[in-house]
Amino acid sequence: MLAIGDKVVYPMHGAGVIEAIEEHEVLGECQLYYILTMPYGGMKVMIPLKNVESVGLREVIDEPEVYKVIDVLQGTPVAVHSSWNRRFNVNLSKIKSGSIYEVAEVVRNLMVQDQAKKLSTGERRLLDTAKQILISELVLACDKDIQSVEKWIDGLFRENTPGD
Repeated sequence: MLAIGDKVVYPMHGAGVIEAIEEHEVLGECQLYYILTMPYGGMKVMIPLKNVESVGLREVIDEPEVYKVIDVLQGTPVAVHSSWNRRFNVNLSKIKSGSIYEVAEVVRNLMVQDQAKKLSTGERRLLDTAKQILISELVLACDKDIQSVEKWIDGLFRENTPGD
C-alpha cells in the first residue's frame, strides 16, 4: 500500500506526491482517498483507494530508469502513420498506458515530426500533454524544478536530433 509522501504517477495527469489519505463522502458513499498534489500546476487530485489499480496509479521511476527514458528520447523515431487521426489515436493510447517510456516515445516522435513539418493543433495539444506528463515525473524522479527539466529535454533535441 502506498503511503503519505510517496511519489506516484496518475496516467493522463502526470506525477504527484501523496499528501494525505482522507475519508470523504461522495454520492452518499464514504471511502478513503489518496490526495495527490501535482507539481505541474499545483493541482490536487483525489483517487479512491479501491480504484488505484484500475486507474493505473504507480510509483515514480528511479534513477536507473531515468537513463532508459533518455535512451528513448534520443532513439530513432518510429515511422509515423500518414493518417493524422490514426497517429493521434496511437499516441493517445500510449499516453493513457501510464508507461513513461511510451510517453517519452510520443514526445520524441512528435517533437521530431514538429521539426520536419509543423504539427496540427490536435497533435500540438497531444505533444504538450505528453511533455507535461513526462516532465512531471522527471521532476520528482530527479528532484529538479520544472524549468530545469524542460530545458534539459529541449536541449536533448537541440544537441542530438533523434535519428542523426
